[in-house]
Amino acid sequence: MNMRLDVIALVATLLIVLFLWIRMADAGAQFQAHADLKDSAGKSVGRAVVSERGNGVLISIDVQGLPQGLHAVHVHAVGKCKGPAFTSAEGHFNPLNKKHGFKNPDGPHAGDLADMVVNKDGAGRYEVLVENITLDPGKTSVFDADGSAIIIHATADDNMTDPAGNSGDRIVCGVIVR
Repeated sequence: MNMRLDVIALVATLLIVLFLWIRMADAGAQFQAHADLKDSAGKSVGRAVVSERGNGVLISIDVQGLPQGLHAVHVHAVGKCKGPAFTSAEGHFNPLNKKHGFKNPDGPHAGDLADMVVNKDGAGRYEVLVENITLDPGKTSVFDADGSAIIIHATADDNMTDPAGNSGDRIVCGVIVR
């Protein structure tokens, strides 16, 4: 009888350990999405990888063939990239109804991101951790009913002027997809 109880206790312990191991593996798993980035002529200029992390969403961008300098990068409210002006992406992703810019006391939009540097060869590599958005369901999810897009602008963002920081034309767009 004691041996049978020992076996049952051992099996129960193993099941608990297995359950906890699976839960820890799931917690460490990262949900990823991406955006294929295209210029106003429809030419592919790079890719963005969007990864859910425990403390936010990591956006990593690699581009080539862009003008040298600082470029504003934003998450836009609609997952459409009809060129050449990309106005189909509408305004910045802003589910919490804030004002534009990190310097704005009533901001920032959830889709406001730091500027990206493009070198003299037209290449840019960019990473930013964003705490205001998620890939999971909810109010700040980029996967709402009409999706979201990543836009790269012609110039830098002044981080204050509503609604878009005087960041110039939209020169690159990519729809965020699972």
